[in-house]
Amino acid sequence: MDNKQLDDLAVQTFRRYLRIRSDHPNPDYVSCVEFLLEQAKLIGLECNVIELVPGKPIVVMRWEGTDPKLSAVMLNSHMDVVPAREDLWEHDPFSAELDEEGRVFGRGSQDMKHLAIMHMEAVHRLKAQGVRLRRTVVITMVPDEEIGGADGMEKFTQSEDFRRLNVGLELDESMPWMEDELIVFHCERSVWRPRVTCRGFTGHGARLTPGTPGEKLRVVLDRFMDYRQEQLDTLQRDPGLWMGDVTSVNLTMVEGGMQANVIPPEMSAVFDMRLNPHIDFDEMERRMRQWCSEAGDQVELEFLQKEARQQVTDLGPDNVWWAAFQRAADKLKLKIRAVSCPGTTDARFLRNVGVPALGFSAINLTPPLLHGHNEFIRVSTLLQGIRIFQELLLELANVQ
Repeated sequence: MDNKQLDDLAVQTFRRYLRIRSDHPNPDYVSCVEFLLEQAKLIGLECNVIELVPGKPIVVMRWEGTDPKLSAVMLNSHMDVVPAREDLWEHDPFSAELDEEGRVFGRGSQDMKHLAIMHMEAVHRLKAQGVRLRRTVVITMVPDEEIGGADGMEKFTQSEDFRRLNVGLELDESMPWMEDELIVFHCERSVWRPRVTCRGFTGHGARLTPGTPGEKLRVVLDRFMDYRQEQLDTLQRDPGLWMGDVTSVNLTMVEGGMQANVIPPEMSAVFDMRLNPHIDFDEMERRMRQWCSEAGDQVELEFLQKEARQQVTDLGPDNVWWAAFQRAADKLKLKIRAVSCPGTTDARFLRNVGVPALGFSAINLTPPLLHGHNEFIRVSTLLQGIRIFQELLLELANVQ
């Protein structure tokens, strides 16, 4: 096939993948696996399906290098996508419609089915050119990233199946960006979800008795939201900062009350926090407990979720993987911006078992619409990404 035929086939394959309903709460992993097995056969890759949890398949494709004893380069993406409110989309989110401007619309177009196509097509084209790489390339497609990854990548990285792959570097997702820069994630913020419960005087709603749960909750809300404003101010003062360079705080739930004229015996608030990996976690918790103490007695802090500090992939001169990544970017004259991921990806599970990981979605000049309405990617961006990954593999999978 010539280049145009290969490009046309890649777009068709991408649109087929988008049409598979792998949205939660009932992702169609069976159809995803059938589709991916077909692609592996077409490319000529060894392919296995691993089920560490029933109904949660992990697809592993393998292209053996000339020196298979060397650690492998792993290219990862996830099969699942978040739900879509079809009434809020201009196009059916599962039709993969291609418009006159060359945009492919569909849930998962940015997050992150495009990445599986870029990975597979890059290998397909290198193999078709007769290229042999020193290191083995492993392409994985995993389940359940969008609901935390506990039954997907987390269990996989703890398994003997993963250890046998001998992974030296993992490439995962990043995010689209409106500028001409391409975003690379080398670390992630940690998720904390504190719940503060305030107890106190209860009685008739007409009374002005001190020590009500509402008074205490107001203090708690003020302290958390003041800290949020401090972080926002820091971000806005310095244009060189990235959203992942600060700690985010958002009030997500407020509970309490049984009737409009009854002061409730307790009220609670839940916050979603994403902690910058470079801050002092112990000091952050101490501050939060101090805020609760300032609100009064019978104010309790508990954590619905409290992740440890996430490991960071070093970008120093001693990291041969990062040096190879930069060489590929320089050859392609790409602008790369390495930042902390503002959310979470499956890459954290690799870093936590000692494998360096970089998040890279290869999408720029595109509005970030992950989890949003009318999610799309341009055909030109998809094809550019395939060529970028070809160059990346030539560098990364030939690292000495």
